[in-house]
Amino acid sequence: MIETDLCIIGAGSGGLSLAAGAAQMGARVVLIEGAEMGGDCLNTGCVPSKALLAAAKQAHAMTTGARFGITPVVPQVDFAAVKDHVARTIAAIAPMDSQERFEGFGVQVIRGWARFTSTDEVEVGGQRIRARRFVIATGSVAAIPPIAGIETVPFLTNETIFALHVAPSHLIILGGGPIGMEMAQAHRRLGVPVTVIEAARALGREDPELAALVLANLRAEGVVVLEDAPAVQIAGEAGAIAVTLKEGRVIHGSHLLVATGRRVALERLDLAAAGVEATPRGVTVGADLRSVSNRRVYAIGDAAGGAQFTHLAGYHAGVVIRSILLGLPAKAATHHIPRVTYTDPELAQVGLTEAEARATHGAALQVLRAEFTHNDRALAEGRAEGLIKLMVVKGRPVGVSICGPQAGELIGVWALAIAARLKLGAVAGMVLPYPTLGEVSKRAAGAYFSPKLFDNPWVKRAVRLVQRFLP
Repeated sequence: MIETDLCIIGAGSGGLSLAAGAAQMGARVVLIEGAEMGGDCLNTGCVPSKALLAAAKQAHAMTTGARFGITPVVPQVDFAAVKDHVARTIAAIAPMDSQERFEGFGVQVIRGWARFTSTDEVEVGGQRIRARRFVIATGSVAAIPPIAGIETVPFLTNETIFALHVAPSHLIILGGGPIGMEMAQAHRRLGVPVTVIEAARALGREDPELAALVLANLRAEGVVVLEDAPAVQIAGEAGAIAVTLKEGRVIHGSHLLVATGRRVALERLDLAAAGVEATPRGVTVGADLRSVSNRRVYAIGDAAGGAQFTHLAGYHAGVVIRSILLGLPAKAATHHIPRVTYTDPELAQVGLTEAEARATHGAALQVLRAEFTHNDRALAEGRAEGLIKLMVVKGRPVGVSICGPQAGELIGVWALAIAARLKLGAVAGMVLPYPTLGEVSKRAAGAYFSPKLFDNPWVKRAVRLVQRFLP
């Protein structure tokens, strides 16, 4: 029997952040992981997908130089070498998430699949662990939709596609969310014909106006995106997959990537033995991320049943540290959590979308816009497509949507502004280096004050009066 202060189940982003912080603050920590250290993000998610997108960006740049006076060429893509780049990227980051590094912090790392045996014990590989507190950080896995025939054909998910070293002759992607659209653009730029099948609206969670800009660019690059096209039947074999749509049309391809969402990975834990309530969405927790039915147990990241982002899991770890280690009240918020779809152009969001803000704030809402066509850096780089939308109530941003180059970087200042409840004057008053893409945020914030300064007759009268008497 191992006795410990804190037992963390899952060594993904949230579990690792929590383990490192807790151990370095003096707690006895046991960390259990049945698969790879680093979890989905490092091994089959964020890191490999962005490495693949980076390779695809290089290939695309070779075909688009004409506007700069550079003769376009057709890139010769070595698909296996591209995947080697992906593997090297994972390997370069892996030491930061390694078992050895965390054992160096004083964490006791146990490799195996944990299951609860009582309200205060888990078992893994014959080893029993009793802890004062448990944190479930098991993440999520690809959800497979109940489409007839899908169980009879070989298909890829994010967990397997990065190991594919031979380029598909035609990649079919089920799902038009962020994963589906990122993989569609990456593979198309690497020379693979791609068809995306989406049952509803592609990028359906995002602002429709900005999502349309992304979809238009993907279609211009040759990605076929079928919307409102539910798949009803899948058949075939390796190298010859057929997807039948509800309308009767049949899409043929060599490979099928399923990107229709994620499901929380809780099935191995035997939560009933611990008296932990859960739903298919995740562990039932309060705002403090603590189980409502077993006060020894917390859940963070995907396991907590909310949005599924690596950075949210890391944020959850900080919330739980304050509660478990310091005994301080701490609650997780969601209004300040950003998200990014890493297509080209990128699509970033923090807070409310325009539709959500209108439904919440009604007539009190003011929507401000600034387009990249007025940003000198974007013009110089030939990347002037896109815009930023600010949703403002009483001088404070309640939501920001950005579609354009480096939107994922640009959203950072707005994530800070919303988290700190800053007024727009704080952003409008920034002095930024020129020329930078960041000026688009300053311009958008300044649009809130322009009518008050330039269209106000009282301001004009005051200025004239001052000019009369100013020595």
